[in-house]
Amino acid sequence: MAHPEAEDRKPQSDEARSAFTQPIGVVSQAPAAEDESQTTSEFAIPDGLAAPATQEPEGSAFSTPSAYSARHSIPTFTPPSGIPMVRLTKEAPWQDRMRTMLRMPVAERPAPEPVQKHDDDSGPAVPRVLDLTLRIGELLLAGGEGAEDVEAAMFAVCRSYGLDRCEPTVTFTQLSITHQPSLVDDPVTASRIVRRRGTDYTRLAAVFQLVDDISDPETEISLEEAYRRLAEIRRNRHPYPGWVLTAAGGLLAGAASVLVGGGFIVFVAAALGAMLGDRLAWLCAGRGLPEFYQFVVAAMPPAAIGIALTLAHVPAPASAVVTGGLFALLPGRALVAGVQDGLTGYYITASARLLEVLYLFVGIVTGVLVVLYFGVKFGAKLNPDAALLTVERPVWQIAASMVLSLAFAVLLQQERSTVLLVTLNGGVAWVVYGALHYAGGLSPVASTAIAAGLVGLFGQLLSRYRFASALPYTTAAIGPLLPGSATYFGLLAIAQNNVDKGMVSLTKAAALAMAIAIGVNLGSEISRLFLRVPGATAAGRRAAKRTRGF
Repeated sequence: MAHPEAEDRKPQSDEARSAFTQPIGVVSQAPAAEDESQTTSEFAIPDGLAAPATQEPEGSAFSTPSAYSARHSIPTFTPPSGIPMVRLTKEAPWQDRMRTMLRMPVAERPAPEPVQKHDDDSGPAVPRVLDLTLRIGELLLAGGEGAEDVEAAMFAVCRSYGLDRCEPTVTFTQLSITHQPSLVDDPVTASRIVRRRGTDYTRLAAVFQLVDDISDPETEISLEEAYRRLAEIRRNRHPYPGWVLTAAGGLLAGAASVLVGGGFIVFVAAALGAMLGDRLAWLCAGRGLPEFYQFVVAAMPPAAIGIALTLAHVPAPASAVVTGGLFALLPGRALVAGVQDGLTGYYITASARLLEVLYLFVGIVTGVLVVLYFGVKFGAKLNPDAALLTVERPVWQIAASMVLSLAFAVLLQQERSTVLLVTLNGGVAWVVYGALHYAGGLSPVASTAIAAGLVGLFGQLLSRYRFASALPYTTAAIGPLLPGSATYFGLLAIAQNNVDKGMVSLTKAAALAMAIAIGVNLGSEISRLFLRVPGATAAGRRAAKRTRGF
C-alpha cells in the first residue's frame, strides 16, 4: 500500500515533468515567477538596466539605443546636420527643378509633395494622370522639343499629381512612362506613338504654360481642367494663315540672297522661286507624298530661276538666287534638336533626328542637282569659284539678317510677342559672326560656333525670363548662320564633274551645321552655370551621363 505523502508527491500531469519546472526542495531567489514570454524575449531589458522615463520603450523603432552616445558615435549614424537634400525652390523654373530630379538616382529622389490637391484622399486615378502626361509629352515632342525637356515636362506633371517612382522614356516616335506605386506592387506602364510632327511654336508655348501652371503650388488645376486646356490647345488654329507663310518663305529667301551679295533683282527672283517651291510642296503634301519628295520639288524652282537668269544674261549672280532658296529649306530646327539630344545623352532619339535631317538634305541635293545638271547641259555659265568672292556690306547684311530671322519666326508659327526679340537676337548673331570672320579674320566654323553660342545664351535667358521654351528664341535666330552658300557651291561643283571640290564644300557645310548646333547647346549650358539651379549648393548639378566610354 502506498504511503500518503508519496501520493501527494506524485506528478498530476506531464506539465510537472517540464525541463523548466523548478526541482522540489530548491527555493527560488526571485520574489515572484515572471511570465515565460517576458524572461525569454530577446527584446526584454536586462535586470538592473532601466530605460529613462523620458524616452520611449527600448523596443520602439523611434527610441535611441541605450548604448548610443552622441559624443562617441560611430560614422555609420546619420550626422547631426542631416543628409544633404536637394532644395526644389519655387523661384527656379520647373525645367531646372525636374531636370535635377531626372539626373538623380531613383533612390535619392525626395518624395513628391502633390501640388494639385484633391477632395478625395486617394487622389486621382493613376491611368488618367499617365494619359494626361503622355498627351502633353506628345505635343512637345511633335513640336520639336528636345528629349530631355520632354521628359522633364512629363516628370513635372506626374509629381504635381502625387505620383512617385515615375520613369518617363522618350524616343523619336514613342513616349512611355512607368509608375510603380510601391516596392511590392506591380508597375503601371502606358505609351503613346507620335505619328505626325508639325512646327507650331505658339502651341508649344501654350503647352509649356500649362505645365508651368500644373507644377505651380499656388495654382489649382484639376485633371478635368488640365484636359480641357489641353483640348483647347489642340483645337487652336495657327496664328498665321497659309498665304502669310508663303510670303514669309519668299521674304526669307530674298533676305538670304541679299545676305550673300545679291541686289534687288536677286531679291525678287529668290523670293519668287521660294514661294513657287512652297506651293508645289503643299501640292505634293495634299497628294500624300512623303516629306522627302516635298523637299525635292521645293528645291527645284529657285535653282531653275537662277539658271534662267544666267541663260538670259541678266546681270545678277545666279548663286545668290539658289542660295536664298536653300536657306528656306535647310532643316536647321531638326539639326539643332538632334545634336542637342546627342549631347545630353539621348543617343537613340539623336540618331533618328539626324537621320531625318540627312534624308531631307538628300532631298534638297537631289532637287538642286537635277536642275543644275540640265542647266549645265543647256550651256549655263555657272562659276563655282564665286564662293571665294566675299561681299562686305555691313548695314545691308545686318538688316537682311534681321529680316531673315523675322520671316523664319513667322514660318515657325511663333507668338507675335516673341517675333521682335528673336529678330534682334538674329541681328546680334550676324553682327558677332561678321565681326569675327570679316573683321577679325577668324575661320567661318569658329565664328559660326561663337555666334551660335551667343544665340543659345540669349535665348535661354529670354526663355527663363518668361518661363517658356527656349526654342522660339533660338531657332529663328540661327537662320542667318545656316550654310546655304557652302551647300550650293558644293552641289554646283558636283554637277560640273568636280566631285572632290564639291565634297570639300559639302563637308564645310556639314561642319558649319554642327558648329551651329553645338554652339546653341553650349550657350544654353553656359547660361545654367551662372543661374541658380536647385541643388547646386548641396550636391552640385549632376551631368546627364557619368561615363568615360567604357
